[in-house]
Amino acid sequence: MAGHQAVPDLTSVVQHRETGLHLTAPATTWAMLAASLRHPYDVVAIGDAVLRDWRLQPLASFAEMSRAVDAGRRVGVARLREALPRLRARSGSRPETWLRLTIVDAGLPEPDLNFDVFVAGEYVACVDLAYPQRRIAFEYEGEHHLRDPRQWALDIERYERLAAAGWLVIRATKQDVFEQSGRFIARARRALASRW
Repeated sequence: MAGHQAVPDLTSVVQHRETGLHLTAPATTWAMLAASLRHPYDVVAIGDAVLRDWRLQPLASFAEMSRAVDAGRRVGVARLREALPRLRARSGSRPETWLRLTIVDAGLPEPDLNFDVFVAGEYVACVDLAYPQRRIAFEYEGEHHLRDPRQWALDIERYERLAAAGWLVIRATKQDVFEQSGRFIARARRALASRW
């Protein structure tokens, strides 16, 4: 285990509203983590989690994140500067962030995040990522979806509703996102070409 020292000029501190403990502010914590995260997508994923306003109260604003990057010299500042413009507040999870960045870095258009699908004013589903104009959805299938029979049944029903509404759903697994993205990107390109 390695110790770390916080530099006062680079550190913003907040008081936890329930415990009263003094903690580094979420934007500062994100900036400090950039020094030890191995993959640049994870710098973005943690930033997305801090900014997340989809179904949650955000932990920090984009302005606070930007101030943390510009506070001064710190280990990992180049990664932070690269990550900052890529942060999004509607990402629901680390795999969703990785999925979005994989798509964008392959040269495809940036999809909408956690998009609510409606047909004739009736709610159909919320999809992880979407190209709404082409009715293409991308869904990350975490392993918990397979292990929970109730969740699996709900997922099947959702996909059937989306198909009935004319949506094409491209499902991505852990392997597609974190290990071998080439096949997934090929599937995404074919889907886009089929609905150009």
